[in-house]
Formats: sequence, C-alpha cells, structure tokens
Amino acid sequence: QVQLVESGGAAVQAGGPLRLSCAMSGTPFSPKAMGWFRATPGNQRAWVARLRSDGTDDYAPLVKGRFTISKDSARNTWYLQMNNLKPEDTAVYYCNTVPSTADYWGQGTQVSVGS
Repeated sequence: QVQLVESGGAAVQAGGPLRLSCAMSGTPFSPKAMGWFRATPGNQRAWVARLRSDGTDDYAPLVKGRFTISKDSARNTWYLQMNNLKPEDTAVYYCNTVPSTADYWGQGTQVSVGS
C-alpha cells in the first residue's frame, strides 16, 4: 500500500515563499505523473501542478510562473516551491498521482497566506 504524507504548510505573508513536501512510502512504484492539488472549505480539490515521469511539468493558470514542482528521486519525495504567495493561495494542499488515486489521499498540509 502506498502512503503519501504532505508537510511544510505554514502561515505566511503575501509575497513570501514556501516549500511543501510530499513523501511517498509503502509499496514502491513509479507513477507516470505526480501532482499537487488544493482545497478550500466547501470546494473540491483542484489540480495545481503536475510532474510527469519524463520530467515535463505543467501548472494551473492561477499558479503558473509562481509555483514549481520537483522531485528528489533518492528520497522518493516531491516538492512544491511556491513563490509570491497570494491570499487566494490559502488552502489545504495535497499530493497524489495524476489522475488521482482515491486510496492515496493524505491529510494534506495547510497553507495560510495573510494580506
């Protein structure tokens, strides 16, 4: 069974940076794509960023140019570098395969951006 554990969330000021981590453990596998998602109260999770196994990446329009997804293969950990954060980036952030796998959702990590 695969487990994904997100960490790194915090309360930050608008314009600041933050880096989230997603550590994978359990049955090893190499997904075709991993991504980050976020959810705000009352809303479904929305896709934010994706990193494919071939190294290509893409982003939701709202974060493109500010967020960067990467992977440390030795640590089996994915990252989301977030720069120039905005109050509307406030959400719980999750990682998962893309498309998502229902059994892999973790607890997420809270990011709060103050104005």
